[in-house]
Amino acid sequence: MDKFLIVGLGNPGDEYAQTRHNTGFMVLDAFAKASNAVFSDRRYGFVAETSLRGRKVFLLKPTTYMNLSGNAVRYWLGKENIDQQRLLVVSDDVALPLGQFRLKASGSNGGHNGLGHIQQLIGQQYARLRMGIGADYPLGGQINWVLGRFSQEELDMLQPTLDLGVKIIESFVLAGIDITMNQFNKLGKKPTPPTTPTPPTIPTP
Repeated sequence: MDKFLIVGLGNPGDEYAQTRHNTGFMVLDAFAKASNAVFSDRRYGFVAETSLRGRKVFLLKPTTYMNLSGNAVRYWLGKENIDQQRLLVVSDDVALPLGQFRLKASGSNGGHNGLGHIQQLIGQQYARLRMGIGADYPLGGQINWVLGRFSQEELDMLQPTLDLGVKIIESFVLAGIDITMNQFNKLGKKPTPPTTPTPPTIPTP
């Protein structure tokens, strides 16, 4: 049976829940919910298992904290003997506006500490889904921004992107990275508007 490892990056603990840096965790939680998969506390992370049309899918939320994410990724690739071409890492990205995303087959870490540590241990040749969180912070304020919680308005804007993240993971497992990039990257170029209806315009008498 073909095996896949889907990793969502973030920091463990209630104090980091729904922070911008935990967007990867949020995507995996959405996928697990859609798949009726349940996470359990395992070595180096919370792990859930599910299957898609005969393919075994491991979901991993590292508990190593962001800067040591590579330890969890390398361990679970080795433990389950999963080919690196079947690894997808989901992370937040300040270089993309909230609601945008970008799927790539490989590449640099873009200054992201979690991706940077993974790159140190296994190289750049793995697929990654970068979820935009915006960069609305003053000079020197990036750490507070990424560790800050989403507002309700931001969560409303993010939700359609989380839903698309679930479909992207499904497509990655079933169709591969190239087809998935061609199908979904065009949808990630502009934020999906929140579902809140626009109030009607009242004409001026």
